[in-house]
Amino acid sequence: MTKIIVLASFYPKENKSNEVKEIILSMIKPTREEKGNEVYNFYEEKNDDKKSGSFHLFEIYKDSTALDLHRNTTHYKNYRLKIAELLEKPIEVKIFNSIDSV
Repeated sequence: MTKIIVLASFYPKENKSNEVKEIILSMIKPTREEKGNEVYNFYEEKNDDKKSGSFHLFEIYKDSTALDLHRNTTHYKNYRLKIAELLEKPIEVKIFNSIDSV
């Protein structure tokens, strides 16, 4: 089985950082409880002026089936509906297949 690694980046509109942050925070507990989810970590990149910048999720799933399960959950679908209007641009998602990792 090949682990699936996901890096998702979020760029909030001006004055929408707190709303974006809250929506993503609400995803942590239910996602970590999903069968097949191994890592779901949330990070914030600060701008040089110490203001909120972009947000990033680093996710690891047991396999592609686990990622599919995640994308079909109610909490995932709800977050995608809520967050889009708060972002400057669409969510940047990169999906990696593990070749040689520990």
